[in-house]
Amino acid sequence: MYDPTVARLTYRALLGRRRALILFALPVLLIVIAGAVRGFGGADDQVAVDVLGGFALATMVPIIGVIAGTGAIGPEIDDGSVVYLLSKPVKRPTIIFTKLIVAIAVTMAFSAIPTFVAGMILNGNGQQIAVAYTIAALVASITYAAIFLLLGTITRHAVVFGLVYALVWEAVFGSLVTGARTLSVQQWSLAVAQKVGDGDLITSDVGLPTATALLVVVTVATTWFAGQKLRSLKLAGEE
Repeated sequence: MYDPTVARLTYRALLGRRRALILFALPVLLIVIAGAVRGFGGADDQVAVDVLGGFALATMVPIIGVIAGTGAIGPEIDDGSVVYLLSKPVKRPTIIFTKLIVAIAVTMAFSAIPTFVAGMILNGNGQQIAVAYTIAALVASITYAAIFLLLGTITRHAVVFGLVYALVWEAVFGSLVTGARTLSVQQWSLAVAQKVGDGDLITSDVGLPTATALLVVVTVATTWFAGQKLRSLKLAGEE
């Protein structure tokens, strides 16, 4: 189910110079913000929650997911080079699964690591806040990568739609609108963070069993649909 050659090509595409600069920008900004907040205000648990929840989990993680998920396959479909990949003796579900693994790995690396570093800067992992949000970022990375990989297979405007989803639905509705929170990956991952950290500081509108089920179902369903979409792409000479 995993093809090293496809993985290598996908890593190369995702970590090219221009895309890598974009991937590094938000993590660096998070760490700079954490350093500035700690320098001016000292260690504060509530401030750490506000920064990690309001910027890292609500904004940085989904945007990195957009870049990694759509970038894992979208450009190849857009420029037509995917036909060369599909012409190789590699099963299409294997291609999707491999690209998903790469997208997850990149999303995790560029979101969970800086989240942990920022948490340690903000309050030294008091109340397990840094660890809780790091685990939430890891969990969210899996589902975001799957969602945006699917988006990359179904539309040429995947990045635009992905950013709208990340910035409008997750960052705004997922944080502020009560009814929408139950349909937010952010809230599902917060349920995991709440279990790990201080439940009085870190809260979610979704219970842990429901959140876990939704994370699994959405990840599996979007991966399956992405595989089906790739199956529907026809090469010249195919019937």
